Amino acid sequence: MNIGLIIIGTELLTGKRQDSHFAHIVEALAQRSLELSWCHYIGDDEEVLTRELRFVMDGDAIVLCCGGIGATPDDHTRASAARAAGVALVRHPEAAAIIEERFGESAYPQRIHMAHLPRGCTLIPNPVNQIAGFSLGKLHFVPGFPQMAWPMIEWVLDNHYPQLKDRERPVEILMTLPGVSEGQLIKIMQDFVTRFPQVDLSCLPHMQGEYRETELGVRGSAADVPAAVTWLGEALDSGGWRWEKRTSSRTARLV
Repeated sequence: MNIGLIIIGTELLTGKRQDSHFAHIVEALAQRSLELSWCHYIGDDEEVLTRELRFVMDGDAIVLCCGGIGATPDDHTRASAARAAGVALVRHPEAAAIIEERFGESAYPQRIHMAHLPRGCTLIPNPVNQIAGFSLGKLHFVPGFPQMAWPMIEWVLDNHYPQLKDRERPVEILMTLPGVSEGQLIKIMQDFVTRFPQVDLSCLPHMQGEYRETELGVRGSAADVPAAVTWLGEALDSGGWRWEKRTSSRTARLV
């Protein structure tokens, strides 16, 4: 199952604010043996956001969306989600009741707009100020405020997708080659991906002055990785390259 993250806000693209959602959500997913497939940053542009949401709705990913569900003129997410889904933006009775209870008469005329949600959506509880987010199919929309967004996303993961929790975590073995540049390893890497298409191979070069170092990452299931690492180690040995092996701290460990 693919999981995507959309983080909304022009202030992030211009550098006025620094994003903190990405790192936290990666960690929250890792705690449930899950990981992100992709992440997109989108500004406060209704047309661009609508196209983005329409595109991801056509896919099969679970999508977590942070930001833009408030009542200010630059909050376009609710309307964009409705347009992308081809449904009306309507007043959600439960969401409206929450806002009225929270704010009383001051819910009108502006705050009540936060209860105008895509028809057919369900609510995501907000433990901080009770103003709900919403789910529309596999897309889940929460505020941009981290202290609200993070527990709401964790609620979505635990309540909408409990069956995904504690799946087998991938294994990743890292192989560091001091003094070796990535260009020297291309033929071996090409042979590797042909022999082991079910295993992901990454290459991260490092340079400092004239010094070169390359880190190869072999990532996949616990059943597939050992044979792939053995082959790669033997290929590196045949090339006369010295290498060091370690297990990535963010994945499962081989027993």
